[in-house]
Amino acid sequence: MAEKEMMQRNIEEFSRLQKYMLLIDDKESAAYNEMKDRYYELKVILTASGINLTELDKIKA
Repeated sequence: MAEKEMMQRNIEEFSRLQKYMLLIDDKESAAYNEMKDRYYELKVILTASGINLTELDKIKA
């Protein structure tokens, strides 16, 4: 997979994950905590790849 395609998938996953996180009422649930872990992983990957998350990050956790 080309680097550009991988970057696009990570950005799409990051955006999709944030939508799901915003839908959960119980921020202490196991499901939310799992999503939050993946959120942090994607945030690190995208930031290390030089992606500016200022506009993409709706959670800002």
